[in-house]
Amino acid sequence: MEKIKVGMVGYKFMGKAHSHAYRDLPLFFPESLRPEMKVICGRNESEVAKAAAQFGWEESTTDWKNLLEREDIDLIDINAPSDVHKEIAIAAAHAGKHIFCEKPLALTLRDSKEMLEAAEAAGVKHMVGFNYRFAPAVLLAKKLVDEGRLGEIYHFRAFFLQDWLVDPNFPLAWRLQKEIAGSGSHGDLGAHLIDMAHYLVGDVAEVIGMNETFIKERPLPANMAGLSASSNADGEKGPVTVDDATLFLARFKNGALGSFEATRFASGHRSTNSFEINGSKGSVIFDFERMNELQVYFNDDKEDVQGFRRVVATDPAHAFSEAWWPPGHTIGYEHTFIHEMVELMDALREDRQPVPNFRDGVKCQQVLEAVDLSIEKRQWIQISELD
Repeated sequence: MEKIKVGMVGYKFMGKAHSHAYRDLPLFFPESLRPEMKVICGRNESEVAKAAAQFGWEESTTDWKNLLEREDIDLIDINAPSDVHKEIAIAAAHAGKHIFCEKPLALTLRDSKEMLEAAEAAGVKHMVGFNYRFAPAVLLAKKLVDEGRLGEIYHFRAFFLQDWLVDPNFPLAWRLQKEIAGSGSHGDLGAHLIDMAHYLVGDVAEVIGMNETFIKERPLPANMAGLSASSNADGEKGPVTVDDATLFLARFKNGALGSFEATRFASGHRSTNSFEINGSKGSVIFDFERMNELQVYFNDDKEDVQGFRRVVATDPAHAFSEAWWPPGHTIGYEHTFIHEMVELMDALREDRQPVPNFRDGVKCQQVLEAVDLSIEKRQWIQISELD
């Protein structure tokens, strides 16, 4: 079977998720191209070497430019912090490497457009990491919308609620620094909601938003790993330069209305990623904490049995399910990354662009920046203003 040789930049939270996907994909999807885990890259030599041994990579390096010089690397996987996405992706495109890049695609809309232009000019395949699209229950929602079974879409409401920053003594991790992360909950969590809206409902026409940073200063970190960190013993603090919570309203080009909320200050919500769609013929509700379920309501059900029904999307009738376990046996968060990589490998084999790709990343960045602009100006902003 033909293989795709992968070089990956990043080895923490997303690095582990991607590595798991590459390792398990051939076992459950043998018809897909086989990822070959060649080299993993990170700034800390000893830590990235440990990650290589733990995750199953052949080699490790501390210089991502080495990956571009090697003829035995076909694909560059970028899951390092957002401030390095642009430089690595553009260099990878110039080197003729295919690219997978985690979201948000870049720190700014301008940077994301430059990444797209470089990838398309080089003729390489490019994909952006919106893994939640690949939950079978979400794909069922997409099917119901596309087949018209929900009718004309009126509402899309979505929220991504976490609580890991409620403690004011949580350290100033890189995700709280604008120069590295680009934004806070808006770009980290809200980006997923925006992409989901684009995927399920369509393009956004205009937005208006508001945000808040509840804790203005935090202890400087001694070390960071994924979503955890420890403080320096001296108690020195630094400014939080991103949003803790962002909310916005949207009007879609097709006339539907949308509401979006992203926060890391919702006590009791570890990771509530949820959306509801209301149409003229029915509704659906999804919550990733119960990711195998879709709540479905149809207006034309008989009155005595009307109500939301719980559909468990693990039967062979649902996307990707035939590769996994018998009906009713659930899958988890990590499987969305495997499904994502199946799409990437199939696109490479079929010589097409995978979906979602950098174009979707640019569209998402347009909405993110339009919301920021609306907050700054305290008014509605047309997405077309940022074209």
